[in-house]
Amino acid sequence: MREVREAFGRFWPLTRGDRKWLAVIVACVVVSALAETASILLFAQLTDNALKAGSLAAFWGPAGGWLGVAVLGALVGYLGNSLATWTAERFVLRLRANVFRHVQDLPPHFFQQHRRGDLVERLTGDVEAIEQMVVSGVVGTVSAAFSAVFYAAAAFWLRWDLALATFVLAPLFLLAARRFSGRIREAARDERVADGAITSVVEESLGNVVLTQAYNRRGDEEERLDREARAWMRASVRGARLSEMYEQFVEVVETLCVLTIIGLGVWEISAGRMTLGQLLAFAAFVGYLYPPIRNLGQLGLTLTAATAGAQRLGEILDTRPSVADPAEPVGRWPVRGWVGFHGVSFRYPGAARESLDDVAFTAAPGELVIITGPSGAGKSTLSKLLTRFYDPSTGVITLDGVPLPDVPLEFLREQVALLPQETLILNGTIRENIACGRPGASDTDIERAARSAAAHDFVTALPDGYDTEIAPGTAALSGGQLKRITIARAMLRAAPVLVLDEPTAGLDSVSARQVVQPLRRLMSGRTTIMITHDLSLAPDADRILVVDRGRLVERGTHAELVAHAGMYARLAGPLPETLAAPDDTLILRTVL
Repeated sequence: MREVREAFGRFWPLTRGDRKWLAVIVACVVVSALAETASILLFAQLTDNALKAGSLAAFWGPAGGWLGVAVLGALVGYLGNSLATWTAERFVLRLRANVFRHVQDLPPHFFQQHRRGDLVERLTGDVEAIEQMVVSGVVGTVSAAFSAVFYAAAAFWLRWDLALATFVLAPLFLLAARRFSGRIREAARDERVADGAITSVVEESLGNVVLTQAYNRRGDEEERLDREARAWMRASVRGARLSEMYEQFVEVVETLCVLTIIGLGVWEISAGRMTLGQLLAFAAFVGYLYPPIRNLGQLGLTLTAATAGAQRLGEILDTRPSVADPAEPVGRWPVRGWVGFHGVSFRYPGAARESLDDVAFTAAPGELVIITGPSGAGKSTLSKLLTRFYDPSTGVITLDGVPLPDVPLEFLREQVALLPQETLILNGTIRENIACGRPGASDTDIERAARSAAAHDFVTALPDGYDTEIAPGTAALSGGQLKRITIARAMLRAAPVLVLDEPTAGLDSVSARQVVQPLRRLMSGRTTIMITHDLSLAPDADRILVVDRGRLVERGTHAELVAHAGMYARLAGPLPETLAAPDDTLILRTVL
């Protein structure tokens, strides 16, 4: 029970604000139990005074009282159950929001280490399991406890000696629950893990359906799903068997108790020490007593099973964000965009070597700094540090001379527009996807950003224009078109620092040429750090940094580095050509 206490203690504070309603629910439970007890006593009176004597006059009083108590119990029961459901759902809403808020602050590597489907299961099924422990479990325990106390007290009041004889078997329920709890907890955890695995397989298969079809992997995917589904089935069946075994054992004990009551009752009636009404009432009290006791045992099993969900959710909540707001943040200021990396080194958690090693450079407002190098050299890590997804292991990064750890996260990320390498699309309209770059932007601003990103023409050609619904992986637009929507999003964000990670990835040569000039206009007066393999953009850069194995190995302009004939020259290959545009503006053309 230590795991149950720890899990309960961890999540009980989330009921703050609803505890007055829990008190009302408990009061309703008490009244309902009292009403049920009164109903049984009135039934005994009706049996002895009206039914046995055949007296209609003796019928009306107990019957009216019984009906009144039944109506009261029904009203109070409805109120209590409705309020319990409402309170439970409020708890689920609050818990899921807290966990989701925490998840959004976790570093990128956390999501690389956990399957997305399993995280979804933890935010759904495991949250529901915790509610069964903290809210429904409390209400159920209080209800069962008060019912058991009232029914036991009434039975003792009728015949204390018979009550002692029949109650001696009651501890068997709790002993059985304790016996089964450990095995049920293991089965519940295995089932929840398998649930997450099934969700992951389905999500991954649907997201990679083109790969599945192109490489004839349908059989392999079906085998993956079957393997995880069979693991879930084994855990589910094992849990069901244990629960059913407990239920059947309880049924046998209850039958034994009923037979004991009947036997003792026949003996007492034959000796004239008990009336039929008293026997029926006593049997009813004992009959009503055992279900609450059984429920207490079953609740123990439910709470034990819920600890599996609590442990899985605790793994998320125990993962700390890699960065946090400063205890004493600097105030807001008009950011100019001076960026400095000063002796920066960084190693990802669990990595064998440094991703960055003693990197130092500065970028001034209006400059375009291109960072290039082989795959895996550590280029994208620079963008993660500048947007403060992580803090350096050693060294410091500054914005206008202010160390980033002293800058509030929200303010910092308002000053940096990030265009990641992945084409990140939200479920919503094209307008909403662009507008999330600057919430509250007008339609005119959205259209201007789309024109600058060479997206306006194809958007307006769609039947619904900017109101066209899109989603990740949508087939309505090409990969290049989706990329230009994300570029428009970055353009809309009025930030003094731009971080572009492979901005032309996924674009053909014509589309890439179309965005070069808009990007250049966007860069004017802003600090732009572009991480790219597409070195056709290099002659447009004020400075180029070459990163290899986490170290900054070369720096200079395109011409200087080509003349140096080092790593950059090998990466660049043939020099890119330029074309004269009608307005005499030089536009870079990718050589294919």
